[in-house]
Amino acid sequence: MATLRGKTVFITGASRGVGLAIGKRAAQDGANVVIAAKTDQPHPKLPGTIYTAAEEIEEAGGQALPVVTDVRAEDQVIAAVEQAVARFGGIDILVNNASAINLAGTEDLDMKRYDLMHQINLRGTFLCSRTCIPHLRQADNPHVLNLSPPLNMDPKWFAPHVAYTIAKYGMSMCAMGMAEEFRGEGIAFNALWPRTLLDTAAVRNLLGGEAAASRGRRPEIMADAAYLIFTRSSRECTGNFFIDDALLSEAGVTDFSVYRVDPQCSDADLQQDLFL
Repeated sequence: MATLRGKTVFITGASRGVGLAIGKRAAQDGANVVIAAKTDQPHPKLPGTIYTAAEEIEEAGGQALPVVTDVRAEDQVIAAVEQAVARFGGIDILVNNASAINLAGTEDLDMKRYDLMHQINLRGTFLCSRTCIPHLRQADNPHVLNLSPPLNMDPKWFAPHVAYTIAKYGMSMCAMGMAEEFRGEGIAFNALWPRTLLDTAAVRNLLGGEAAASRGRRPEIMADAAYLIFTRSSRECTGNFFIDDALLSEAGVTDFSVYRVDPQCSDADLQQDLFL
């Protein structure tokens, strides 16, 4: 069976949440995980740092390299990639997970927050992809995974929060465009999105708190779905917009109750995520 043993996975924003969950899942195979994130000191409202994440990844069975990285800064991204290659010899997988969210409408969103979303979500995804591609070319089964939604031009997804929608769809457009651009070289580009809300810091701090999180699933569902993608042939699996539970169901998973935050909450009562 396919394995990630010895593979190097570069994950942006991996100090917590979905990014950390993906890193820990890869670590179970003995993968090398690069934690490229900003948080190097404890934050009063956010769990974890790149160093606590590294400890969790190594406890899970992998090798960890925590690197302070702001994906908005080209020099920091280049330096992080160089450190990863120097430590592990290359990069096999890139996960563009770092993201900022603000669901304000047009008049209520100041330009500082607009710029933050576009610099992290879209520009950061493009920059990290661009920087990793020369190394991905050298990998046996190279994958890039953007944590972004399927493209849906229904105006209902734009009207309430047009700036955020554009920023996230920009990540999806990178996956779509680069999948075709690099198809001939065998570098896979795919997007993955959750069916439901996930129990993350963003949901707890910005999108409804504990009540909303209790109607969602744990980030591990995204990690298990990402693992399925990474272990597929990059020449055969590219240009897709995957939904976590649909992908897992296709692979034979039938019991999704293990992913629920609240065991008493039925699948029918889970809060569906945006863009679906």
